[in-house]
Amino acid sequence: MTVEIRPQHADEADAAMRVICAAFGAEGTKVVDVWAAVVARGLDRAQLVAVGNDDLVVGHVGLSHGWLDARRALVDVLVLSPLGVAPDRQAAGIGTALLAAAVVEAERLGAPMVVLEGDPGYYSRRGWVPGAEHGIEAPSARVPGPAFQVVLLEGHEEWMTGRVVYREVWWEHDATGLRDPLLAQVEGVLTRRSRPAAPRWQGAPGR
Repeated sequence: MTVEIRPQHADEADAAMRVICAAFGAEGTKVVDVWAAVVARGLDRAQLVAVGNDDLVVGHVGLSHGWLDARRALVDVLVLSPLGVAPDRQAAGIGTALLAAAVVEAERLGAPMVVLEGDPGYYSRRGWVPGAEHGIEAPSARVPGPAFQVVLLEGHEEWMTGRVVYREVWWEHDATGLRDPLLAQVEGVLTRRSRPAAPRWQGAPGR
């Protein structure tokens, strides 16, 4: 089955939410609630979907507004979250394709960078790097350093360093970083650098 990556149509919102919910398993309902709140407040900047030749939505990625609190100015940036693929279509390259398309869309929108929280093993193989390598700080100390990933775009300038600030919706839903005991578990995995099935974050703050 071939898959097309394109902007989400208005009548595909429910289908996209079902994919997000299924992709995140036990955390699916929370991720859906957060993203629904982001959209309701008009903070989303792009939603892309993966659609099979049967016209069914099998993947989704969202970009929303955030800030970089640089010394010179407050900079508008994009936060990539959530990234989800239907469980029966995972490990087929759809997530990779959605991720690449989201970066292209962010460039088109004129963003200087895109940030996310996610499995560093997954994202580093797809061109993302820890924010610390470019002086970009996570919005919370509860985000393990290697997991806070960034892609710099054409609009980035050298002075654009500092802490990323998420919009209030992420804090209201306690969806920023991780909390113990999961935080301690993830930190232990990252410290040992032996990656047994670590908790799966696919680009959603708090996952």
